[in-house]
Amino acid sequence: MTVILRIVVWRTIAILALVLGVIGLMLPIMPTVPFLLVAAWAGGKGWPALEAKLLSHPKYGPQIIAWRKYGVVKRQPKVIASVMMGGSSIMLAFSPVHLALKLSVIGIMATVAVWLWLRPEQAPKQTNEAATEPTDSPN
Repeated sequence: MTVILRIVVWRTIAILALVLGVIGLMLPIMPTVPFLLVAAWAGGKGWPALEAKLLSHPKYGPQIIAWRKYGVVKRQPKVIASVMMGGSSIMLAFSPVHLALKLSVIGIMATVAVWLWLRPEQAPKQTNEAATEPTDSPN
């Protein structure tokens, strides 16, 4: 793949994710931050200026950085995602879809929910390692 084609592919992914993220700002049932994470990731591969702009955003930049460094997902998005997946599972359970498909999709959502709740909710506190380490002083 040529360099120009690679850049076009990464920029296309970044733009699509950014558009979906903007739609998520307006629709309460659609997330914003996961799409911005994808946009920043793809931007880093083919559009560094977009990545820098997303990372410097006052509201979403810190969330993207916290995800990249520590895998942090705040509690409110965890609750919203879990409630939405639970509602989707209930609707799916009452739908006329084949049982195997129902169980598969509900199982995937349950797995994602467990994985999501295992993510930390805040970055680890920075400690002064020099103050906590024992010193080797001769007696």
